[in-house]
Amino acid sequence: MTNSIQEVLGSEVVFIIGSNPSENHPVIGAHIRQAQMKNGAKVIVADPRKIDLAITADLYLPIKAGSNIALLNAMMKVILEEKLHDQAFVEANTEDFAALAEHLGKLDFEATCAVCGVEPDLVRQAARMYATAKTAGLYYAMGVTQFASGTAGVMSVSNLALLCGQLGRESVGVNPLRGQNNVQGACDMGALPNVFTAYQPVTDPAVREKFEKAWNVTGLDDKVGLTLTQMMESIDPDHLRFLYIMGENPLVSDPNTHHIRKALSSLDLLVVQDIFLTETAELADVVLPAAAFAEKDGTFSNTERRVQLVRRGINPPGQALPDWQILTRLMKTFGYDSPEYEKAEDIFNEMRALTPSYAGMTYKRLDTLAGLQWPCPNEEHPGTKFLHRDGKFSRGKAIFKPQNYTPPVEEVDPDYPLALTTGRNLYQYHTRTMTGKVEGLTAKAGEAYVEIGPNTAAQYGIEHGEMVRISSPRGSIEVQARVLPRVRDGLIFVPFHYVEGAANVLTEANLDPICRIPEFKVSKARIEKVG
Repeated sequence: MTNSIQEVLGSEVVFIIGSNPSENHPVIGAHIRQAQMKNGAKVIVADPRKIDLAITADLYLPIKAGSNIALLNAMMKVILEEKLHDQAFVEANTEDFAALAEHLGKLDFEATCAVCGVEPDLVRQAARMYATAKTAGLYYAMGVTQFASGTAGVMSVSNLALLCGQLGRESVGVNPLRGQNNVQGACDMGALPNVFTAYQPVTDPAVREKFEKAWNVTGLDDKVGLTLTQMMESIDPDHLRFLYIMGENPLVSDPNTHHIRKALSSLDLLVVQDIFLTETAELADVVLPAAAFAEKDGTFSNTERRVQLVRRGINPPGQALPDWQILTRLMKTFGYDSPEYEKAEDIFNEMRALTPSYAGMTYKRLDTLAGLQWPCPNEEHPGTKFLHRDGKFSRGKAIFKPQNYTPPVEEVDPDYPLALTTGRNLYQYHTRTMTGKVEGLTAKAGEAYVEIGPNTAAQYGIEHGEMVRISSPRGSIEVQARVLPRVRDGLIFVPFHYVEGAANVLTEANLDPICRIPEFKVSKARIEKVG
């Protein structure tokens, strides 16, 4: 997030696209409701389902799944035609505005609204509300990113915020909401195939030299590695033959489950390090028991870039160990004479010495201040509440990147006439590795289901509560139908949490060509009553 969670309370307009905060990020969802109810913020929601926040929103845009870019382009066209953009901000802080203006000038507004499935007047209202607000915060999540055009979708979000000068100030910003508690921290620490910590590229010789010196090694690889989805596609005797999985359950969470099972089963060696015996761990040759969050010391970096200290409350059970102890033991077994770390703090101090954005953080400061937000370059720095202050961007001036709308890779056809989208619900978390063991949560949402709109249900003779079969070119699942008016016609929604009735049996790994994320959010499907 460019801005902080608390700043939503000062936003005049909150624009939510491709995100369901009240169910997937409840704390942030509660802040949005508070901003609306107590502070008079106007809320805009763009989503194929009428999510809870859309019910009370000042403006709801029921877009077709996969049409985010078209909607954002249509809004920007209105803003330019009505001269609502922040011309001073654009001139002082951006590049290639002319390219964006030319691109939008050629856009057929009415036709673009038809692509979105939204009435033109609603698009105009949204554009005016966002552009004329003194402070407008834009919030998005995997409903924007999990497409083959996901990178282009993020670029479009950036274009809109830049066009209206809604960056570099309090209570504005482009705010992607992270899906798990330390996803931000994992990325910050280099758990990506192309960077070291703080996004320092592996292709930069000076960066590699710095890490080689610190780690007393030579020849760190300059080649960009594979993403998780690419790894699964590369499993064969001539390429990838060994996989080490930590805290992930791809047998449930990755697209095309049948393919994932086949790929994992064909490995020469599969090692899984986790706190429970997941479905993926059941396939492993070796399972390494790891300590859970309350059983170890360390830090988490959350969605607003806040680094928070975690202290051990109880000892790990049995032979379970903190992840860093497992990894350092393995490194010594492999012959690497790694430093003698005595505690997690030793690793943190090594990391911050190599990571400019974390350099000013210490365990003492984190403990005293209840966390710090990066960048925090020195120990006198208070942390950074929001990014890009006064229009200062890491590349100098921000750049506009015009984007064309492209439809989802899989479009409906006579054999598969429905669009399937996947996501989460309030009561379960990811693949239920943890929440599935909680009796109260299981009582609330313990079985897989499909949400289907009343008109679509009537078309197929489906009643609420009946069992249905959903099929795609990859396979079929059987789940209970929930007929709900919040789902637009022609769309069905299946949460991906469940092993029985697993949504990802149906999805396909159509990848974004840049970031390689799969297109989870739209697959073609059909539905029929069971029996």
